[in-house]
Amino acid sequence: MDKSKGQLRDFVILWITQSLSQLGSAMTGFALTLWLYEKTGSALSTAALTICTYAPYVIMSILAGAVSDRLDKKKTMLVCDVLAAAGTLLVLVLYRSDMLRTWHLYAVNAAAGLMNTVQQPASEVAYTLIVPKEHYQKTSGLQSLARSAISVGNPVIATAIYGFAGLEAVIAVDLATFLVAFLSLAFFIHIPQKETASGSEGSVLRLAREGLGFLRKNPLVLHVLLFMSGVNLVASAFDAALPALVIPTHGNSTLGIVMSCSGIAMVVGSLIVTVMPRPKDRVRVIYLTMLFSLGTENFLLALSRNAAVWCVGQVIGWILVPVMSANENVILRNTIPVELQGRVFACRNTLQFFTIPLGLAFGGFLVDDVCEPFMSRQAEGTVFAALFGTGKGSGASLVIFILGIAGIMLCLVSGRNLRRYSYSED
Repeated sequence: MDKSKGQLRDFVILWITQSLSQLGSAMTGFALTLWLYEKTGSALSTAALTICTYAPYVIMSILAGAVSDRLDKKKTMLVCDVLAAAGTLLVLVLYRSDMLRTWHLYAVNAAAGLMNTVQQPASEVAYTLIVPKEHYQKTSGLQSLARSAISVGNPVIATAIYGFAGLEAVIAVDLATFLVAFLSLAFFIHIPQKETASGSEGSVLRLAREGLGFLRKNPLVLHVLLFMSGVNLVASAFDAALPALVIPTHGNSTLGIVMSCSGIAMVVGSLIVTVMPRPKDRVRVIYLTMLFSLGTENFLLALSRNAAVWCVGQVIGWILVPVMSANENVILRNTIPVELQGRVFACRNTLQFFTIPLGLAFGGFLVDDVCEPFMSRQAEGTVFAALFGTGKGSGASLVIFILGIAGIMLCLVSGRNLRRYSYSED
């Protein structure tokens, strides 16, 4: 027991400081979204910020995971953090010089995404190495709690700082939190090293093939990841449409509040995860929670123009997401040998997250080029106008409604396939 507490000391320091740094990064990302939407008024342009972050992430993840398995986890995380912070500093310099352009943001986000591609699998393995197995569910819940708190805090804090002090102040906070996380990881956290069973001297391509080979031999993990890739496609298209729904009629501050409600819900859900008993079938929990989330939130947001209803929809839609995430995390950590986790987690990143840039692009395209023009032609009193309203933002409502139907169909069809599998630690 004492040994577990000692090991959790490193987890707690890493968890808190990295969460602070992630909060700073998220605040900068949100402030840049507001800045870009003010400049362009385009859902697709703002969605492209996230697309540029995820594109290298999903394209290079398989190779990056193999590289990560061969490198010192702590040094990898430190180097990637420094390079990502350098990109943020470059944005600040360009902004202060009145030289910041849209393509600069896309380029910096792409570079940051590349750094995250290498850092993320190293970070996943680092958490595995410093956490006792019996605490996987608890620590997964705490990680979800941190992500949830970031979701609550970053839109509100970023909007407030951006409104009162401008983009420079938001970036300054981001860089300060980076410094805290960097120094803590460099001087106060010990991450043990572990050799890969297949040998660290193997080629990157061979190690990457081992990650893919593991997934082919473990259909349970593969089918869960493919299901989650479908969920991410729907959810990312929703993310692209949400600013176009809220900002035209209610403004930036309301968008921050609505997005914070999803974070509040995830905080509650994360607390539930840390105390809930171990479920008998984690796979069943995963697809049922997603069916509930996708089958409620989209319709509440699409069929209302009231900000309070939007907030309720966000809470309902997100409260069970940490439950899903923690159960997926436990399955992966218990199923994948630690010596393979870097490359397998990287393969997971490609398979599970490659749909995010596609969904963002698709959602932005649907809003800007299909549904907004369609809704602009609907007269008062028509069925579509009665359901989704009129004016700018009505097209985004229609997109979100369509995504709700797609999400339900995805869960029902995938659920039938996933029911062939069950998972239990017993």
